[in-house]
Amino acid sequence: MDDRNQFKAESKQNIRAQGEDKNLRAASINWMNALSPHKYTYNFTWMGLPIIQLPTDIIAMQELIWEVKPDLIIETGIARGGSVVFYASMLELLGEGGKVIGIDIDIRSHNREAIEQHPMSKNIILIQDSSTSDDVIKKLDDYIKENDCKRVLVTLDSNHTHEHVLEELRLYSPFVTKGSYVVVFDTVVEDMPGGSFPDRPWDKGDNPKTAVWEFLKENDCFEINSEIDSKLLISVAPEGYLKRVK
Repeated sequence: MDDRNQFKAESKQNIRAQGEDKNLRAASINWMNALSPHKYTYNFTWMGLPIIQLPTDIIAMQELIWEVKPDLIIETGIARGGSVVFYASMLELLGEGGKVIGIDIDIRSHNREAIEQHPMSKNIILIQDSSTSDDVIKKLDDYIKENDCKRVLVTLDSNHTHEHVLEELRLYSPFVTKGSYVVVFDTVVEDMPGGSFPDRPWDKGDNPKTAVWEFLKENDCFEINSEIDSKLLISVAPEGYLKRVK
C-alpha cells in the first residue's frame, strides 16, 4: 500500500473509532449545548459575509462539493448571504460554470445588496419566495431542464419546523441526482434540551431531524452518511447529510 492510500485507510479507522466512542459523542453534544447561548455560529464569515455555520460543517460541505462537482446547488434559507457566496466560490474554483440558486421568503434589502455586489454574484441566482411554493418548485424544475443540469446538490436551512422541513424534503429530493446530497441543517435541535429556542417555532420533537427520520421511512432513495457524522462530531447537522443512493 502506497503512502497516500495508507493515510486514507488510517483516517477511516480514526473516523470509525471516534464515531463509536460514546463518551466523545456525549462531550460533543455538551460542547454544542454550552456554546448555543453565545451564538457561536454567528462569529464567522466567508469572503466578507456572515455564514452562520460551524467551521466543521463548512469543511464538510467543501468536501461534498469537490466529491459531487455539482453544476447546480440549491439553498433554501440564505440569511445574510455567506453560505450562498461560499457555495458560489467553490463552484468558481471547480471552473465548470456551476450556479447557486438561493431561496428565502424574506431577502432583506441590505443582504440582497451585499450579495449582488459581491464578486461571486455572477454565480448566484436569488429568489424571494417561500421555498415550498408551487411557483418556486416550477422555476427550479424549469431551470434544471433548460440548463441540462447533470449533478444537483440541495441544502435546506430555512424554517426548521418538522412540517416545513418534511415538505421541503418531499419537494426538493427529486432534484437531487444520484450520488449527490440533500443536506438538512440544524438537525442538532433534537439533541439539545427542550426549550432551547423559546423565540422560535421549533423544538425538541419538532425539528429538522424528526423530519429526516420521517422522510427516510417513506423514501428509500436516500440514506444518512454516518461517516460524515463520525468525522465531524461537532456539527449542526447530525444525521442531516443525506446521500442519494438510487
